[in-house]
Amino acid sequence: MYCWENPAFADTQSSWDGKEIEVKPVRIIHNETAYSLEQLQAVYKMVSNVAGSMDEQGNCVCVFYLPNSFIPLEQLKKLQNAAEKLVEKYELELSEVNEYTPIRVQEKAMLELMQHLKWRQQDSGSGSGSGHTSYSTDYEWEALHRELLGVSRLLSQLKARVIGGKDSSTEGILQRIQEQVQNASIILQHLANSQQENLKITQQKVSALENQLIDCERYQSPGEQVQNLPPGSCAHGTLLSVSHPLVVQLNWRGFHYKAGAWGRDTGLNLTSSLYWVAPLRSDGRYFDYYRLHKSFDDLVLFTNYKERKMGYGDGSGNTVYKNSMYFNYYGTGDMAKVDLATNTLMLRQPLPGATFNNRFSYAGVPWKDLDFAGDEKGLWVVYSTEENKGNLVVSRINASTLAVEKTWQTGQYKPGVSGTFMACGVLYALRSLSTRQEEIFYAFDTNTGQEHHLSILLDKMLETLQSINYSPLDHKLYVYNDGYLVMYDLVFQRQSAKSTKTGPKGIKA
Repeated sequence: MYCWENPAFADTQSSWDGKEIEVKPVRIIHNETAYSLEQLQAVYKMVSNVAGSMDEQGNCVCVFYLPNSFIPLEQLKKLQNAAEKLVEKYELELSEVNEYTPIRVQEKAMLELMQHLKWRQQDSGSGSGSGHTSYSTDYEWEALHRELLGVSRLLSQLKARVIGGKDSSTEGILQRIQEQVQNASIILQHLANSQQENLKITQQKVSALENQLIDCERYQSPGEQVQNLPPGSCAHGTLLSVSHPLVVQLNWRGFHYKAGAWGRDTGLNLTSSLYWVAPLRSDGRYFDYYRLHKSFDDLVLFTNYKERKMGYGDGSGNTVYKNSMYFNYYGTGDMAKVDLATNTLMLRQPLPGATFNNRFSYAGVPWKDLDFAGDEKGLWVVYSTEENKGNLVVSRINASTLAVEKTWQTGQYKPGVSGTFMACGVLYALRSLSTRQEEIFYAFDTNTGQEHHLSILLDKMLETLQSINYSPLDHKLYVYNDGYLVMYDLVFQRQSAKSTKTGPKGIKA
């Protein structure tokens, strides 16, 4: 309860029973707390119309009741204004939410698209081995791509409308949609890559099966190929195929000696089984050391060998025929012969018209001007001349005197060839198709003087075939492949009356 002494306010006149009374404020007590006049200005209107009475001492007394908590009207007004502002802001927010309802709709569509992509990802993972799925059409991928592009364009438009605004909730929605678009793009790209990878794997499997089928046709057709061909025999048709490579080992001087030659004695001596390895120096030209092995087992185990130094060989065109090594004498166009039993230079003879010093060498194999070869018909040398315009020339030479017995000129350009070998008097030429495959594409038959074009693939372990030597004893190729010793089996067609009138693979000359 409030108790007033002289209850009124300064400069205010009141009347009581028709008498003018000057009212002077003293104090107000509320719950034993005194308040000054200045503190009570805010509640004046609340008490101005309250009825009063006169006590025994003649004091004007009025009584009224207020709540226990004292709240100034000014603060009440502030609270009311704040409430009105909150209502206005709520209505504004509500209108903006209604305005950007498409954002909510787009967010829902984005979530559905993400779920769809996840289902596709699971289907792709579970069906990758089958080679086909119901979701692998180009049309569906294109439709998904267009859908993502549409979402991105709408997102850009909406961001442009709200940029710089104070609506943080709308910006948050747009940010979530942008993150979902990015995630969807990543998933779509992953699925596309997976689909392409699955297609590539399937194509590789199909290609491998086709190759196996070709191998079966090559090696499992006893009606076409020769079986158990005896040493030194030419009772067969033309070359039919080449086996897969068999890597024997790295050459004995090491990996840095990439150029060189190796093989078996091509002389038809059934009691001898001489193997030889001749790496060139690391410069790929100079031939100075070689090793001899009495058996293939000794070669593989690096045992029971003879190592010799010679010091005047040029290039990797050397071969061994009847216990002698034939090679190009260094820096000249001369043929040279060394007796392997004594490591003695026996003969040195110029080859008429032959170019040298890396003139018209093989493609990718420098310093191979003279390329010696031995087969069932004897000793040969393959080279080029200026007269024949750099095309291949093949001569049969006398192994004892190095005299040229007969020469054949071909129409195949020597620098367009990666290597050659002789088998039963037929010159076969190779060219590189890739770093892992060669093609035997050309043949010149010295027995008939006719040339043929064919296509027999030869797989290789490394890029360059530095030398190729054929042995008539086992009908194998001995290839020096960037420092590694590699062997191939040759498969020939069965000889028939028809095959004697046709070229390789049945192509008429």
